[in-house]
Amino acid sequence: MSQRRDDYTSIVEAMTLIDQKVNFMGVVLETSFPRKTKGTDYFCLVKITDQSYQSRALSVNVFTETIEKLPLVLNAGDIILLFNVRMKVHNSVVHAVFNKYFSSFALFDGKYSTTFLPYQCHVPYLPREREEKLILGLRKWSVDHPIITSLINFQSLKDIREGDGFNLVCKILRVVRQDEWILLVWDGTDTPPVAINARLEDELQTPLPLESVPVCLPRDKFCKLPSLGTVLRVTLDCGNEKLGMNVLRTNRWVKIDNLRCQLLDSLWHAALFPTTRFCYLRDEDHIVSQRMREFDKRIKSKWGWMPLSALPWPTHVTVTDYSEVPFVSLMRALVNPKVVGKFHCVVRVVASFPWIVEDFRSPSGVYRIRLTIEDPTARIRAYLYAEDAEQFFGGYPSLDVLRRMRNLLLGISESGGDSERNETCRNPPWIMCCLKSYHINDSDIWGSRNFRIFATTLKM
Repeated sequence: MSQRRDDYTSIVEAMTLIDQKVNFMGVVLETSFPRKTKGTDYFCLVKITDQSYQSRALSVNVFTETIEKLPLVLNAGDIILLFNVRMKVHNSVVHAVFNKYFSSFALFDGKYSTTFLPYQCHVPYLPREREEKLILGLRKWSVDHPIITSLINFQSLKDIREGDGFNLVCKILRVVRQDEWILLVWDGTDTPPVAINARLEDELQTPLPLESVPVCLPRDKFCKLPSLGTVLRVTLDCGNEKLGMNVLRTNRWVKIDNLRCQLLDSLWHAALFPTTRFCYLRDEDHIVSQRMREFDKRIKSKWGWMPLSALPWPTHVTVTDYSEVPFVSLMRALVNPKVVGKFHCVVRVVASFPWIVEDFRSPSGVYRIRLTIEDPTARIRAYLYAEDAEQFFGGYPSLDVLRRMRNLLLGISESGGDSERNETCRNPPWIMCCLKSYHINDSDIWGSRNFRIFATTLKM
């Protein structure tokens, strides 16, 4: 038994009509990523609510022949009309099932629109007066009851923790297809610093990588990424399931429900699952406006380019000759339009090669050390060489003093000296340093670009 097209029920009423076909409409809260079923169909889950089902959501399982026929919701808060969907119960939870043969849908702009023409529909659709009134009622209700972002506690990148599932409001910067799909997302905040779990001697054969997930972007595209705030790499953890990531839109704010945080080589990384749900947000939405206000406030502040976890000031482990020069992020240095430049940064030293202080100088007595440094925006390698290293270490201290300097810089506990136990769980301090960039090959200036630390002194 099914309803006529002009008969609509509320969500609460529809949930009592088990095994019947019903028509109803609702406000979209989120959707799952499209994916292929074990058969020939494509599937996505749409979660909706209405006036009768406030602060909760009904799941609608949608099956279609092609991915293009699935509902592609433009924004959280948009309205969906569903015709001839069957109500079912599974594990005592009521849900609706959209069948590709007899069900249909129409999607409409949400609370900011006055039009009654759908932007997507499953079959040809002609609006009717009663449906227009119902849509208008839902639009007014969603304005008066801003529940779209209140059903879930959303976090910022600064709040993430290893192993925890978390719900994130962020901006999708890029969708990259390499061996796997990779999302680059950002919200204007910094991921927290983490302990460095790597042995110093491993830097010879397996140096700490500069990215948690390698993303090969041309320089013109790389330079368009934000220079402040962490750009988080997000991959898929879906086994053999194929998610329709190509439907994602870039430069859109989105809410993502159920990401999983991981640490790869002491760098933050996140993964999506088949159960992950998302929905785009308008720039006018309260939570997006709040994120942008916080970022604008940060970037305009006196110490805006300093890592959030280094505030109100980094440690006094180092001093620089240019203390009056404003700080910039490592990403700002990387995207500098000129190969040659000088930068004042706040960083952590996470690795050193060589790591043995007896090897810091060449047989001729010249310092030559490669440091791996990081801030929330990037991890790079920078060299301490010759007279710059002499200033850094205060000349040529004894090996014992030099060892204490190295331990202080890398976050190695003095109680353990060179012990492996302390080397594999380090928390380097935030330090100030001056960086200069240069190239060593005139025919490949960007490919041969390096960084050196200069005008910086380590204090004991």
